Amino acid sequence: MNENDNNNSRRLFLKTLSGAAVLAATLPRSAFANIQKSANDNIQVAAIGVGIMGLKNCATTVTVPGVKLVAACDLYTGRLKRAKEIYGKQLHTTAHFEDILDNKSIDAVIISTSDHWHDKIAMAAMKKGKAVYCEKPMVHKLEQGLPMIDVQNQTGRVCQIGSQRVSSATYLKAKEFYEAGAIGQLVLAEAFWDRQSANGAWQYSIPRDASPKTVDWKRFQGDAPPHDFDPVRFFRWRNYQDYGTGIAGDLFVHLFSGLHLITNALGPTRIYASGGLRYWKDGRDVPDIITGVYDYPETKEHPAFNLQVRVNFIDGGGGGEQIALVGTEGKMIVRGSSVEVIRNKMPQAPGFDGWDTYSTFDKKSQEEFVRWYEKYYAGQSTQKETSRMEWKAPAGYSDHFDHHSNFYNAIRTDGKVKENAEFGFRAAAAALSTNKSLFEQKIINWDPIAMRLV
Repeated sequence: MNENDNNNSRRLFLKTLSGAAVLAATLPRSAFANIQKSANDNIQVAAIGVGIMGLKNCATTVTVPGVKLVAACDLYTGRLKRAKEIYGKQLHTTAHFEDILDNKSIDAVIISTSDHWHDKIAMAAMKKGKAVYCEKPMVHKLEQGLPMIDVQNQTGRVCQIGSQRVSSATYLKAKEFYEAGAIGQLVLAEAFWDRQSANGAWQYSIPRDASPKTVDWKRFQGDAPPHDFDPVRFFRWRNYQDYGTGIAGDLFVHLFSGLHLITNALGPTRIYASGGLRYWKDGRDVPDIITGVYDYPETKEHPAFNLQVRVNFIDGGGGGEQIALVGTEGKMIVRGSSVEVIRNKMPQAPGFDGWDTYSTFDKKSQEEFVRWYEKYYAGQSTQKETSRMEWKAPAGYSDHFDHHSNFYNAIRTDGKVKENAEFGFRAAAAALSTNKSLFEQKIINWDPIAMRLV
């Protein structure tokens, strides 16, 4: 990047900053949802899986104008009863998702099941003509990604993956700053999402009535290796590779989604991960700490850069989450509802003395060096440019609402979503490759364009 490019990007960034305070003050509850109600009726939606995330998705989706929740599917009878308690006795409930897919009055489904059912239900739903909102990670195995993309392309159905950061006002603002040259040339990204709680480590509550009578255990297992009924494996499925994708699939994938949105990256080419089970030794077969390093190649969208990611489920510091993008002229830190930009642009002239070889020269050599320096760097700045600013989303802002709104907007309009199957798989692939590297103890080489292992 030449000096004119630097000046232009700085002017663009400053212009972007000038509108930040105004935007923060005027941003509506949904900054990016532009749903136009049908003149006729509501979009009728069914929830497949009404566990923790499933109920949260239901709670969000019913607040979107022109949307009606009409059915729920789950394999535990207590959850179906709970869904009726919340949404009324008229809610149709079933343990068989096929009942929902065969119901022609249902326009869309929200899939919030265990990971190993995502691709099967999503592809079946699209083939039945349903629009699909599928929780992340999009797939359980790397080899499931391209077939799901193919089904979306073949059917033309709306399919949005549930990483809400892709619709987030915060991450879109970070993208704006990044593209305006806020940090100069990107060289490094750092992300972490640490926790310090039992629930945060997936030690979820298990109902006292859990039994083969209240849980459809055989159906839950699906194509996973068979086990005798185990309520721990059912209600804490994230802890087991048979049904979930561990830390990488639950949390790394959010970090990849946010980073890819900001930078327009397609994914890394080299992945290496390390980790282990340090504290939560409760029978799980996935780590509670993972660190990963990733090489992102140069593309027309961004320079080559490196990424470091960490998740720790026993963080004595209390936990926390952020993504930081480090560039040649600044650092941008993205948290849940804020974007902080710290600029430190080096002076044109490098300076001398201090921690420098200059002080080791003899006096005559020092004098000669000063004369040369003043002539060579004449007219160039000697002061570092520094600044700091923070953009915040307004109180009460919900990226979950925007993500669901974007889904229904796509159904009503041209079918374009914020996070289609291709985007969702690229984020999932980086996460699943993290697991593959960790469990196989090797570097994984990935083609982010063809979306295949190398």
